[in-house]
Amino acid sequence: MTGRERLNRILSFQEVDRIPNYELGCWGQTIERWYNEGLPRDAVYWHWFEGDPFFHLERRGFACINTDMIPAFEYEVIEETDRYLVARSSRGIVTKALKEGTVRGTRMSMDQYISFPVKDKKSFYEIKKRYNPFSPVRYPLWWDQWVKIWKDRDYPLCLLSNGTFGLYSRLREWVGTENLSYLFYDDPALVEEMIEFNAEFLLNLVEKALKEVQFDYFNFFEDFAGKGGPLISPQIFKKFFLPYYKKIIERFKKAGIKHFWLDSDGDVEVLIPLMIEAGITCLWPLEQASGMDPVRLRKKYGNAIALAGGIDKREIAKEKKDIEKELSCKILPLVDKGGYIPHLDHTFPPEISYSNFLYYLEVKEKLLSGK
Repeated sequence: MTGRERLNRILSFQEVDRIPNYELGCWGQTIERWYNEGLPRDAVYWHWFEGDPFFHLERRGFACINTDMIPAFEYEVIEETDRYLVARSSRGIVTKALKEGTVRGTRMSMDQYISFPVKDKKSFYEIKKRYNPFSPVRYPLWWDQWVKIWKDRDYPLCLLSNGTFGLYSRLREWVGTENLSYLFYDDPALVEEMIEFNAEFLLNLVEKALKEVQFDYFNFFEDFAGKGGPLISPQIFKKFFLPYYKKIIERFKKAGIKHFWLDSDGDVEVLIPLMIEAGITCLWPLEQASGMDPVRLRKKYGNAIALAGGIDKREIAKEKKDIEKELSCKILPLVDKGGYIPHLDHTFPPEISYSNFLYYLEVKEKLLSGK
């Protein structure tokens, strides 16, 4: 069974020879720790979404079409001290960042967000000019060659890169979480206009790709929840976002895409029925600190939605018996039922040692193959 067949079958709750072995990646601090604990410096790719032969992580492909602002904002350092850096990013967002502890671009804490590029209708219209879906530089330079390569692939292919498009996340990027939360009530017409523009931008952008390539799945990157629940209510989801999820998914289904993933940290459970109604077929990464237990969710939702992730990173940092218990209690109840791909509930943090990681992979591979 090829990797492509395996993913399509397991997401459809069909029998497979073994469950796909995927992981997301590592903090920069984790990479440095593992190097000091014996990881070869010349053997590993850190973009695990596309696999890694050294760790037996399986291959996936991604059509890297540019969904960002073109032109981007010029990066600008506004203020810098020994401890902090205040800067405007390429997306026009001004943040205050802690410099101490930064490794390979990974900070030890989230940045403080100071301002965002969209503050009102006028500034939104200015931002729109940076989202021409027909700009020729949005597609890779050798796109035609990739189209030929993908025709004979034996691995699954995702439309767009991971984490590059969402209906909520794009608005949050423009406006900011707090500002957007108010805007749903203060100016719902503007919110609707932004969502509609975002959806039409995507559909126009990928029309060429849909005509030339048969994709296996598409991922909505949203991150619209925290430990206490989602940042939007079911009512907001249904009123503003549901029609556009349906519109996008309907077009993609016509192009032969069968699977639609939604990526969000936090507790999104109250939104799952609406996700299913929208056409979402897989939810991930199932953050365990937020109670998104895959065994419980499977009992509640059955085969209505596939699941991926759900392995508690905190348990993998403990002893071998804790690793065994965590993997067994998540994988064994679901391994024969289909519709579940186990992996860490996010990237590997520096609390996890290299030896623990290797043991995690060893136990996981045995369980994935039914041993």
